[in-house]
Amino acid sequence: MKAFNTLSAAMLGIGSMVGAGIFIVIGQAGSIAGNLVWLSFIIGGIGALLSGYSLAKLAVRFPSRGGIIEYLTQEYKENVLSGSLSIMFYFAQLIAIAAVAKSFGEYGARLFGFDSVLSINAFAVGIITVFTVINLIGASVVAKSENIIVAIKLSILVIFTISAMFFIKPQYLSLSESKPFSDILFAVGLTFFAYQGFSVITNTVEDMQNPEKNILKAMFLAIGAVMVLYVAVSIAVIGNLPLDEIIKAKDYALALAAEPVFGEYGFKIMAVTALIATASAINATLYSTAEISYTLAKKGELPEVYEYNIFHSNEGLLISYALTIPMILFFNLSQITTVAALSVLIIQGFVHLGHLFVIKKTAANRLLILLAAFFMFFISAISIYYNYKTDHSILYELAGAFVLSIVCEVVLRYSFNKRSIKQQVKI
Repeated sequence: MKAFNTLSAAMLGIGSMVGAGIFIVIGQAGSIAGNLVWLSFIIGGIGALLSGYSLAKLAVRFPSRGGIIEYLTQEYKENVLSGSLSIMFYFAQLIAIAAVAKSFGEYGARLFGFDSVLSINAFAVGIITVFTVINLIGASVVAKSENIIVAIKLSILVIFTISAMFFIKPQYLSLSESKPFSDILFAVGLTFFAYQGFSVITNTVEDMQNPEKNILKAMFLAIGAVMVLYVAVSIAVIGNLPLDEIIKAKDYALALAAEPVFGEYGFKIMAVTALIATASAINATLYSTAEISYTLAKKGELPEVYEYNIFHSNEGLLISYALTIPMILFFNLSQITTVAALSVLIIQGFVHLGHLFVIKKTAANRLLILLAAFFMFFISAISIYYNYKTDHSILYELAGAFVLSIVCEVVLRYSFNKRSIKQQVKI
């Protein structure tokens, strides 16, 4: 009997989504959208539903553990474009790890009374080093504890949200204090990032009962439930903290919002929860990134060095670790989170746009796929515009990542024994 039904696949997606993202994003998005940040979470959730529909249809037609990488090669064939986007997808995972590690550093340092860049970076580098070693040795113990971790973080978030509703100050939610709708849209790039994790549901397709019917149900159930939670959490935070405090503490606003509710221990309880969630996310993403690098190398996209086995993992894990450290040390949390969010949006935009090339094979609704692609590129464009006005360096970093991806693809394709990615699902 197949391991996943609709509910179990949805729970896997919920566990993947409700992780580090909400702890990173809530304050940063709130500093942009103000007391209407909950609306940014709704819009981000609608984008996630559209994206989830497209990915679910692709997963059923092209069942592969390669996931997005497989979809890209099916849509754009085996060429420089699909190869460059596949490498950028790998880089995006590294950027996301750096963002989560930096968040761990923020919460960890402040939990122990530190706030210097050195202490934040020390916590961030320390946690990623610990989990790299764990993954090299074998992460079975951590993997087995994942269900417990999910239960803990969900329980605390729900308890906080329900309790916080009794302490809300109506003036903080007053529409007279609201920011313009353009700011709400500017924040959507970040709020969509908080939903990242729903794509893990597509990885269950080979082990799911009746995937043609159940995978879409699981996707919509998971994203819908998380959307309700995120909207409630954002209202709880905005209703308990004045906007100037949210802006000042945007990297750890969720923990700060727990103080009016639970007193002096509120911050510590939420900070510990954030540490648990971010540590869990780092472990899971490091494992999946090592798998991505191994899969790409095995298929021919990355140099063979990524394939070499070390202990219970492969050398790709160490290379991924080495590439992530500079991002932690030289970028602040807002920068690295924004670059990660934009990278994900653009890559998913290309996935959904490419879906139109194979739509006869997936039998998907053309309008919904068009809307998914439009959403990704539209939000990417307005986020780029916002960052052009506020922080040019983020755009340079984003452009640099894509240029590096193209250079790597060209070098790998025409050097290193002409290594190039191949389709795994033959049509």
